[in-house]
Amino acid sequence: MVANKGYAAYSSNKIATAGPAELTLMLYEGAIKFCNLGITAVEEKDISRANENIQKVERIISEFQATLNRKYPVAKDFDAVYIYLQERLLEANIKKEKEILEEVLEHLRTMRDTWKEVMRLAKKPIEE
Repeated sequence: MVANKGYAAYSSNKIATAGPAELTLMLYEGAIKFCNLGITAVEEKDISRANENIQKVERIISEFQATLNRKYPVAKDFDAVYIYLQERLLEANIKKEKEILEEVLEHLRTMRDTWKEVMRLAKKPIEE
């Protein structure tokens, strides 16, 4: 019990002190985690747990959509990807199809890896 409280405090502090880029990365990591848990639940035919985890991924994608800065033209492209992922997640949840979740997972990993690269480049000093 004490270990759980310590981890919860660490987790809470990590979120509270993270900047926007790190929070975005954490959301991608969370979506990937819940998508993996959804796949496992589908494989185990645990419909309730599959539904719960798929909905967690859907909520994270909704958060990405809600926080898009629409003053930039690229936001329209991201929104289209998020809409597509939401549609696929809905279909995966209705059909409980592992293959659809694996497709979504692949997109999430690609987006996460791209975001990591953006973060790395943003930290790099500008060369003259």
